[in-house]
Amino acid sequence: MEKENQATESNPSDALESLSISTTSETQPRRMELEEKFQLVRGIGEECIQEDELRNLLEKKPEPICYDGFEPSGRMHIAQGVLKAINVNKLTSAGCRVKIWIADWFAQLNNKMGGDLKKIEVVGKYFIEIWKAVGMDLEGGKVEFLWSSQEINSRAHEYWPLVMDIARRNKLPRIMRCCQIMGRSEQDDLTAAQILYPCMQCADIFFLKADICQLGMDQRKVNVLAREYCDDIKRKNKPIILSHHMLPGLLQGQEKMSKTDPSSSIYMEDEEAEVNVKIKKAYCPPKILQGNPCLEYVKYMIFPWFGNFTVERKSDNGGDKIYQTFDDLAAEYESGELHPGDLKPALAKSINIILQPVRDHFTKDANARDLLKRVKAYRATR
Repeated sequence: MEKENQATESNPSDALESLSISTTSETQPRRMELEEKFQLVRGIGEECIQEDELRNLLEKKPEPICYDGFEPSGRMHIAQGVLKAINVNKLTSAGCRVKIWIADWFAQLNNKMGGDLKKIEVVGKYFIEIWKAVGMDLEGGKVEFLWSSQEINSRAHEYWPLVMDIARRNKLPRIMRCCQIMGRSEQDDLTAAQILYPCMQCADIFFLKADICQLGMDQRKVNVLAREYCDDIKRKNKPIILSHHMLPGLLQGQEKMSKTDPSSSIYMEDEEAEVNVKIKKAYCPPKILQGNPCLEYVKYMIFPWFGNFTVERKSDNGGDKIYQTFDDLAAEYESGELHPGDLKPALAKSINIILQPVRDHFTKDANARDLLKRVKAYRATR
């Protein structure tokens, strides 16, 4: 094995060079500034592997590269639309550069949109339009949208040797344990393409020169695989895993919001009346915090977006109240002082305020309107 930072043309680990952290940054942040950056970035993740590595990265590298990605596979729900905009804006405000991987080839491998690459491309463009409209900060060039098919084809000589090296270093059961990243399980009847998928996604991390993998908890297994690969090739600097919380579906027992299940999801272009009806029907038992999707939306979406949460009530029912922290709201909900009948309309109103710019964009912009029309006409496939 070559020593650290030595490279040969045939060595697939060359693509890992970007994970080395430069120690020659022109300006070292003040201690307080570093702590603020760390808290901001760390706050995105439900889990971080590892915190000491993240702190060191933010101290030594002025513009860490964060990898995020998505399969273009149907209409976008609020978990994917609003939460990604919140997280990306936090990362860029902390000085990070974000590479958003439009995984068109991966969607094809996973048989999304029936494996039709032209439909997948349309869906990918629709996703970008939504993030622009909802307020993802795309100014200053700190966010890049990269199409996997184009990027891989342009640097195939780097990509495929890396994929093959990852594949040959891992047994089939280890790769199959990563099937969750595709919305599959080890018991599913997997195609050969779906076995290749985790090896490719693992390679993406290094191909994109990522310092941080900023993906959902459902993607953590393949991110851990990338760190294990670093161990295999004796690579010291590993990608940091920052796994964000997964918002549940609207109904009882739905651990994850599904874009293929209208009863589970609020879509980014849903009309105000649709949002109101969906929230009204959502599971929200009185005094129960655990497994309550409405409370999760308030915690992970409304508070980060607005900084507070306003509940409007009649004066004989306690009057209006502005909650400054989620803990205060949770305590009053658990005690029964805050009732679902008051929480739900306030949540629906907040969601509608967030979504209104998206509705306006898809109404007024001809290109966006055409993309939405085409996406709605497609039949999403699992």
